[in-house]
Amino acid sequence: MKNGKVYLVGAGIGEADNITVKAKKILEAADVVVHDRLLNKELLAHLGSHVELIDVGKSSSEHLMKQEEINDLLVQRARRGHRVVRLKGGDPYVFGRGGEEGEVLYREGVDFEVVPGITSGIAGLCYAGIPITHRDLASSLHLITGHHRDEGQEIDYATLSALEGTLVFYMGLKNLGSITRGLLGAGKSPETPVAVISRAGYPQQCTVCASLGKIEELAGKEEGLVSPSLIVVGEAVSLREKLNFFERRPLFGKKIVVTRAREQISGLANSLKDLGAEVIELPSIKIVPKNLEELSEEISRIENYTHLIFTSKNGVDIFMEVLLKEKDTRSLSGLKLCAIGSGTQAALLEYGLRADILPKTYVAESLFEELKNHLDIDSRVLLPRSEIARDYLRKNLETLCSVNEIHIYDTLVEGPHQLVVEKLIEDVPDYITFTSSSTVRNTVSILGDKADPLLKNDGLKIISIGPITSSTVEEHGYKVHAQAGQHDIKTLVEVLIEEEEKNK
Repeated sequence: MKNGKVYLVGAGIGEADNITVKAKKILEAADVVVHDRLLNKELLAHLGSHVELIDVGKSSSEHLMKQEEINDLLVQRARRGHRVVRLKGGDPYVFGRGGEEGEVLYREGVDFEVVPGITSGIAGLCYAGIPITHRDLASSLHLITGHHRDEGQEIDYATLSALEGTLVFYMGLKNLGSITRGLLGAGKSPETPVAVISRAGYPQQCTVCASLGKIEELAGKEEGLVSPSLIVVGEAVSLREKLNFFERRPLFGKKIVVTRAREQISGLANSLKDLGAEVIELPSIKIVPKNLEELSEEISRIENYTHLIFTSKNGVDIFMEVLLKEKDTRSLSGLKLCAIGSGTQAALLEYGLRADILPKTYVAESLFEELKNHLDIDSRVLLPRSEIARDYLRKNLETLCSVNEIHIYDTLVEGPHQLVVEKLIEDVPDYITFTSSSTVRNTVSILGDKADPLLKNDGLKIISIGPITSSTVEEHGYKVHAQAGQHDIKTLVEVLIEEEEKNK
């Protein structure tokens, strides 16, 4: 059997998007991924089911697997012919033991490649608003491990104290006191600016700044400082107040629950993450297509219709998937396309189509009022949508013209979510968002006896996309804190930002 290959890959820090394009490409083609604890688990969430994930759990002092065992594992899997990715937070060669692993692979005759990543000693400072170099303040940078393989080995504080650049100590939180005393004892000014950065690049990032003489006392009072942490010493720390873009984002550090269908979560979740939020995914809806043969039959005679009405992105996607198996979008040229809102309109645009009719308010009542001006007794409407959609639109349209409603999908309860629910109860989030009545009903079902303790908690605010969704929340006995005026995802996000601005 031909040997495989090992890739020593740096995942970068913080947000999953910080992985390089090359690293992402190699990761997606892996057969085996051997990963550490200190990386974003989102990087592993979408790998194929065929990929073997091996957690070696490495941190500064706790290991699920010893380094020698990891070395052997890489060699064994490669000799089975696998493409093995050794995935590390940051960069493989910056305090990541990548060099040691590379030496073993070379000695054992295993082909390997190293893919650099963004190390926390540079990116972590960036996220804290600290440039690691600056023409006026720091002409050099120095990366130092906060703990040695030999615990008795001393850091050369005399040499470090004489340096004018930026000193960055990795994994040194538990040794903060000895590091500060060592630098002070070697002559470093007690007024030197220092920062301690915990969970750099994540929504939970916590940064404490003080002088070298006071940092130990202040850091000890901050509960948000946990390992892994960086200790930064140097004048460049003084620029944090000007350059701290990351922690100034409008939703920074806020925990927000997203309850949309799994297929739809990414758009809202990514918008919230870009604004600094920690997103907790609790998909409550599972979209299951149905009656596709009936839909196909109607599409085969689509020229018999005058209007095609979509009331959701799901409806658009399922309809178009069936349509494109036999026809293309030119077959819709004789119809007036109608969309209930901007999200449905955006789904049509993905197929090169634009709605002819779009109501000002994104609810069935407003859509009907708009359609009244476009329909007569000879109009023929095709209405493909959810099994549980409200019957208001169909019933009112039938007073004007012929309507063929086809239920092309069910919205079932997604699950299970036991671990997520337990975490929500232990650490109550700041907001929970509901984007439809189905998300409300299904979330309450998923939460079970935990629904009242969570949704009636004073620390949690319920944000609704529109009046119909709000009514469903209230029918279940819960209070809506705020509602999107335009009834779309963009406005829902704006409401969250406004809520945070009120709290400042």
